[in-house]
Amino acid sequence: MSGGRALITGITGQDGSYLAELLLEKGYEVHGMVRRASTEPYERIAHLRARVRLHQADLLDPSSLLALLREVRPSELYNLAAQSFVPTSWLQPSLTGEFTALGVTRVLDAIRLIDPEIRFYQASSSEMFGKAQQVPQSESTPFYPRSPYAVAKLFGHWITVNYRESFGLHAVSGILFNHESPRRGREFVSRHVSESVAAIKLGLAEELPIGNVLSHRDWGYAPEYVDAMWRMLQRDEPTDYVIGTGVQHSVQEFIDAAFAHVGLDPADFVRVDKTRLRPAEVDTLLADPTKARRELGWEARTPFAELVRVMVEADLEAQERASGRRRGGPGTR
Repeated sequence: MSGGRALITGITGQDGSYLAELLLEKGYEVHGMVRRASTEPYERIAHLRARVRLHQADLLDPSSLLALLREVRPSELYNLAAQSFVPTSWLQPSLTGEFTALGVTRVLDAIRLIDPEIRFYQASSSEMFGKAQQVPQSESTPFYPRSPYAVAKLFGHWITVNYRESFGLHAVSGILFNHESPRRGREFVSRHVSESVAAIKLGLAEELPIGNVLSHRDWGYAPEYVDAMWRMLQRDEPTDYVIGTGVQHSVQEFIDAAFAHVGLDPADFVRVDKTRLRPAEVDTLLADPTKARRELGWEARTPFAELVRVMVEADLEAQERASGRRRGGPGTR
């Protein structure tokens, strides 16, 4: 189905920006849904603004979604919009549910009413596995969500299955494990580490405050994961897929790799910050991507150490431009 018309909710986020790039390369006409805001948070897609068409709508407003689908008439819809930061979901559990759970229902119902032929992708999450019932986790692993965010994502996942089975929609969910990049939000632990390490190296910060360093995650490179999303919608039969590397590392290993890249000892700078601990921790997430490899021909290619290097280098370069500091210069380490 390459070369069609695609609509991306959450186009201004990490995944949305990479997906927009991928679809443009494949000849798609790309449309993005954005919320009305007093400022335009379009940093990640600034280089694409002349090539994508943006439309105002909101996951909280069904009428705006109906109007959007009538106007755009996409062949594929990728729902990446959500309240996606786990700690915030404890502070705003109801709002997280509105966006991340009921928002999916509103999009699916708009598709059902306007054009049931639209192919729909839902961004599910490895956080749904939560207190993992088996390791590694595959498509058949029982879910055990451990945060309001994960519970909301699980609702979105199952309502996608429900609309697929009840109304015959070509609707799929990608259960994506952690995927990072220099475009990752600063609030996420991977970007918090890479940005803090870069600042410490340049003499712009003195410490790295961090929460649980013992939790283990399956970390991959975001541009590769959006390719998996696209591949899912090209299949004749809609089904769900686990997407991950099949390799696990702890937060401490991420920290160690980041500091090693800049030649510093993490013991000199890391400080445990109890305010960053979750009320209910997710200790271990590890993907079994066998089905994706077999049916989609997809597999992760970027090694963990390279992912960390790319992120730290990007933050070093950005902070050098912004501050005028140079690594190895006066005041740097």
